[in-house]
Amino acid sequence: MNLAETLRQSFYRWALRGRAPEAVPIVLTRHRVFVLPTRAGMAYAGSLVVMLVGAINYSLSLGHAFVFLLAGLGIATILATFRNLAQLRITPGRAEPVFAGEHALFGLVLHNPRPGERPCLRIWAGNGAHLVMDVPGKDCAEARLPVPAIRRGWLNLPRVTLETTYPLGLVRAWAYAAPALACLVYPQPARQAPPLPLGSGDHQGGLRRAGGSDDFAGLRSHQPADPLQHVAWKAAARHPDGELLTKMFAGESTETLWLAWDALPPGLDEEARLSLLARWVCDAHGAGLIWGLRLPGRTLAPASGEAHYHHCLQALALHGQD
Repeated sequence: MNLAETLRQSFYRWALRGRAPEAVPIVLTRHRVFVLPTRAGMAYAGSLVVMLVGAINYSLSLGHAFVFLLAGLGIATILATFRNLAQLRITPGRAEPVFAGEHALFGLVLHNPRPGERPCLRIWAGNGAHLVMDVPGKDCAEARLPVPAIRRGWLNLPRVTLETTYPLGLVRAWAYAAPALACLVYPQPARQAPPLPLGSGDHQGGLRRAGGSDDFAGLRSHQPADPLQHVAWKAAARHPDGELLTKMFAGESTETLWLAWDALPPGLDEEARLSLLARWVCDAHGAGLIWGLRLPGRTLAPASGEAHYHHCLQALALHGQD
């Protein structure tokens, strides 16, 4: 780390007025809001100096009055810009799990205790995209900050920057915040994976319905082991992508699958195995199957549904991590 980066990180720690992550709610007190002129503000100040020199040189009384009027407007702008950010309260919201390679969306709630609106606030986290939002008076607004999710596991919210140049763009006021908020990043599902190991399970506890075998129950994605007589050819012809769909019947028994670490092709590293298992979990969930997950040192009992789906993906995301 070079000297410039060291000084920059030291300034960030000093600007936060404490250790990160911060206790909530985070209040942007007057000691945490910094103000500096923008390029337009510096050009504005330079123009005032030139106008003042001209008014003095030609003894223009109206010139002096005009310069002092514009200078007072600039000073009032400093206060207005500072007040647009000061005393803003920040609380963390939610961050839904995402897959690696996507953007995690961190929710931050901005509370405005004043009756006046706070317009044109820019907010971003780390090197993510900037959001521009208004916070109504005596109300709150939620910002959804996008952050690239590169690796699986827990992704902590980077340092958040808030700034404003309202109302005239002559002054920039900004502040930093570091709320405690994390997003769970699932492994990225493999684009190409072997078919589901449909012959690796058993039929114990696999009976999903006990009605008559002739009662139509719906459609699901076609699997390689499904009989051809159960393929819904008419529905597949109407599908825009030509995807094959399989008919489900009320008396149909579903095999319990085991998605096992040892069942993967040999010679793969840890991340490739997790990526393939994530693809299998997504495919099994999309097909409405019952499946269990076997990882080194951990086994998840067979089940189905949304909760089991996320539980398995969470186990894959945190595999080998404390």
